[in-house]
Order: sequence, then C-alpha cells, then structure tokens
Amino acid sequence: MNRIEVLIVDDHPLFRRGIRWSLEEERDIRVVGEASDAQEAMRAADMLSPNVVLLDLNLPGMSGLELCRVLKRRHPQAAIVVLTMHEDDEQLFSSIRVGASAYCTKDIDPAELVSVIRRVARGEYLINENVLSRPFVASRVLDQFRELAQIDEVSSGVFSPLTPREVEILDCVARGNSNKEIARLLNISDQTVKNHITSILRKLAVNDRTQAVIYALRHGWIKLSDEPDPTNQK
Repeated sequence: MNRIEVLIVDDHPLFRRGIRWSLEEERDIRVVGEASDAQEAMRAADMLSPNVVLLDLNLPGMSGLELCRVLKRRHPQAAIVVLTMHEDDEQLFSSIRVGASAYCTKDIDPAELVSVIRRVARGEYLINENVLSRPFVASRVLDQFRELAQIDEVSSGVFSPLTPREVEILDCVARGNSNKEIARLLNISDQTVKNHITSILRKLAVNDRTQAVIYALRHGWIKLSDEPDPTNQK
C-alpha cells in the first residue's frame, strides 16, 4: 500500500507533535518531516517530496501564504492544507490564489483532518467547498474568472474560462442561493445544477489553472480590488 507522506509546517512544537500523534495510528499516512519556518519547510519539501503539506499561515519570517506559493511552484504535485486559527474571507481568497487544496481551522477534529489529508492526496480541492459557502469570496472568484475570460478573447488561449451557464450559476452561488433555489431560478433540475457546480469546482481546482491565475496576477494582466463592488448586484 502506498502511504500518504505528510510534512507538517508550524512554529509551535507542541502543535506539530499533536498532529503527529493524531496521524500515528493511520496505516495509510506517514509523517515524513516537520519544519518550524519557511526555510526549513522548503529544504524538507525538496528532500522529502511529500504528498501533503500541512501549513500554518502564521509563520515567522516568510508568511504561510507566500510559502504556499513557493511550494506549489517547486512541488506542484504536493497538496497543501492551510491551517489557520480563525476563518477569514481574505485569507481564504488568498489561499485560493496561491494554490492551497484545503483551508481548515486549527480546532479541526483529528478524524476530520485525516479525512482531509486523504481527500487532497487523491487530488480533491476541498477549498472550493469553503468558497461556495462564502458569498463574498465566491463573488471575487467570479470577478476574477470574468476578467480571465476577457483576456482569453485576445490572448493565445492560455486560459479556459467558465462557460456562460457556469458563470450564471456561480453568480447565483455568490448571492447565497442554494442548489434548489438556483434550479428554480434557472428552470433546470437540481441534478443539472450539481453537475454544473462539479464542473465549476474542477475548473477552479486544476493546478495549472491556479498557477495561470497567479501568473496573470503577477504580470498585472488582472487586477483585484480590495473591496467588493457594491454596484455589482446582478
């Protein structure tokens, strides 16, 4: 059986030890290393090539978000689970931009953390479940994809934007509508809504798409305002 190899990055030894203890009984998971800061984490990742990195956002020196960006560039196959003390929309949106696979608070139940590790190791992007439950973040992601779609019309086709129907559904999600409400509003079945949302999540989750967004942001092709547009109430 191929075991999931995990790297723990946190500046609190007791917290790292607690995670290690929580995972010791899992036969399919093995903690291969620990790091207390970004430099240690990069060296460990380069040496160990873990499947999953559990990453504290509040690290000394380089922030956890910037470290996530670096690790995804150097080890795109590694799934990164961001750990934070408190949920925050801005942190969540930034975690999406830098390629995190999941966004969890540190009071997560150990059994749930085990489930998260297994799912992200299979290639799932649980962070999108957070997105769809946060209208403000969903709205910002939607704006970003609209801008990417406009860029795509005049570019060489690097980006693969959402379809018009997917944008319409994400618009509904950003307004806080449930699947049933979206189905009623668009006169389609609940299953069709679920199928579209699955497609949206897949497009939001693909590694190269995340990296494409980061590349576009870094080169100034897209701009993200600090506040949601109050006039955008479609």
